[in-house]
Amino acid sequence: MIIVGICGGTSSGKSTLAKRIKAGLSARCIILNQDCYYFDQAGKPMEERAKVNYDSPEIFDHDLLFEDVSRLREGQPITTKGYDFPHHCRADSDALIEPPDVLIIEGIHAFYDERLLELMDIKVYMRVDTDICLLRRIDRDMKKRGRSLESIANQYRETVKPMYDKYISKYIDRADFAVMRGGKNLMAEEAITAYIEKKLSQLAEGEPKSTDE
Repeated sequence: MIIVGICGGTSSGKSTLAKRIKAGLSARCIILNQDCYYFDQAGKPMEERAKVNYDSPEIFDHDLLFEDVSRLREGQPITTKGYDFPHHCRADSDALIEPPDVLIIEGIHAFYDERLLELMDIKVYMRVDTDICLLRRIDRDMKKRGRSLESIANQYRETVKPMYDKYISKYIDRADFAVMRGGKNLMAEEAITAYIEKKLSQLAEGEPKSTDE
């Protein structure tokens, strides 16, 4: 199995790039979204749930994500994880995910857990201007998550920007590829896809995976 990590700021194009890479591969590929591994907030009143810092690395269940990735890597299926964003609670299901040829892990803190980093064959960082990311986030959260402009702006000032400056902007130092302009960068998409296909070919032929290319 080839494991690809895609990291970057909110609305930087991580999901878009992951989907485009998946569509361009000849092998079976699945995408694990780190957003599905938020800790459950169902035990708190709704007012308190809304105040939680959802941009901190500590809000994610890194142990569960690492466990799922490890199981897939060992050839074992996992159950599907999900998250209900409007209500800030888990929305898992019993649907099984079978081990793929290529596993893509994407999220704002995908490079936070050193254990997960060690499993990744390719690490991609989305380097996009924060102003552009903010505009994309406003559009996404208002349309898909039913949030008001005021709540989005408050969250950006209080948690999104501080967490980006403290953690996310520094993850670029852990990346193998830096992608400019977002998830629709065709040249980057083609280069990464070709790299993955090469690694898959090496695995099929029994060649060792190189880490210095």
